[in-house]
Amino acid sequence: MHKIILILTLICLPTTVMAELPIGQPAPLVELSGDLGGRLNGESWSSSELTGKVHVLFYTDPDEKDLNNEASEALKAEKFDREKYGSVGIGNMAATWMPNFAINIALKKKQEKYPDTVYVKDMDKTIVKKWNLADDNNDVILFDVDGTVLFSVDGQLSSSQIEHLISLTRERM
Repeated sequence: MHKIILILTLICLPTTVMAELPIGQPAPLVELSGDLGGRLNGESWSSSELTGKVHVLFYTDPDEKDLNNEASEALKAEKFDREKYGSVGIGNMAATWMPNFAINIALKKKQEKYPDTVYVKDMDKTIVKKWNLADDNNDVILFDVDGTVLFSVDGQLSSSQIEHLISLTRERM
């Protein structure tokens, strides 16, 4: 009887899936264009662009868009050399109840606030599927100049994780 209760309890508990990209490896190639998404201006985007400089990528469920603002602001405050540092914000458009036009307006406002960041829309959770990221979340990933993953965290970053992210960024530039 105790085993049955234990099994039922485990089944009913909410589960959190943490699916961060493996550190020390490149992420699988992803291309977003057409119905799958792409840049705000309609051009395609490829993860192959995450080379040549250190890149930080925020992959965000629009419902969780503010979850890592502290990390975003801390990175912006560093005023990293844009010749050596790039940033990408990708909206997981299929992870929200919000209509696409509302998300597009919000992304355009973000583009104005962070003009050096590349903003991309993922219309069908392509990156969730190919990179095995946690869905309905806010993921932060740091890539070195060769496109190797240096840092990958699903969910809200702690202060120490933000410090580590900034330190790794500085170190690899």
